[in-house]
Amino acid sequence: MSAPNTKQIKLDEAEMQKAFEVIGDVQNEIDRLNEQASEEILQVEQKYNKLRQPNYKKRSDLISKIPSFWISVFLNHPQLSGHLDQNDENILQYLKRVDVEEHDDIKSGYRIKFTFDTNQYFENDVIVKEISVSESSETTCKSTPIRWKNESKNGQSASNSGKKSDGETRKRAHEAENNNDHGAFMAWFTDTSNEGNNEEFGEIIKDDIFVNPLQYYLAATTNDGDDESGGENDEDDDLEEKDDDQE
Repeated sequence: MSAPNTKQIKLDEAEMQKAFEVIGDVQNEIDRLNEQASEEILQVEQKYNKLRQPNYKKRSDLISKIPSFWISVFLNHPQLSGHLDQNDENILQYLKRVDVEEHDDIKSGYRIKFTFDTNQYFENDVIVKEISVSESSETTCKSTPIRWKNESKNGQSASNSGKKSDGETRKRAHEAENNNDHGAFMAWFTDTSNEGNNEEFGEIIKDDIFVNPLQYYLAATTNDGDDESGGENDEDDDLEEKDDDQE
């Protein structure tokens, strides 16, 4: 049986140039179709985003009646939980509602609205953080000024937005990192530099937590059940060891 003929036909320089031109034309057509698909996918997403709003509202209304729902969700999230400390728990236990609102053009940004019960830390009932993306892909953010009941903190949470110099941005990010008296959540909320974890924190809430918060709330119940089962198994093992000793 003869071996298959794997010899490739070599093109001369003129033929190669022609082939490159054709490949370029084909690639341009592929890129055009990809761009068209992206626009159509965006239109579909905007359509269904509006259709989902009544369901989001109904869900939020129900969740707001469940004690400690949102603090459980945040503490059970695998990425956020590592950033939260006792200061966060003290504040987030009063969080009763989280709402995410996409801009009409969802590519241009979103806002996250947090509703709190009356608490001893700040006077605001509702605080909002908004992320905006310009046509030139420049990202800016602004947040509601926190009216701390401890007046010495009020100057630390003024809302800022707009373009900043690199030096100013690094300074604000450094200050936010080290000014953590109220925990990582408030450090993220009041920091408008939109650097690093600041941007990631908001995207996790928008794209993961808000999409299905129930899964993270139920994770606490599941873990508690596992712990209880483990305790029962340990007791059974202890009884078996005692029986073996008596024998």
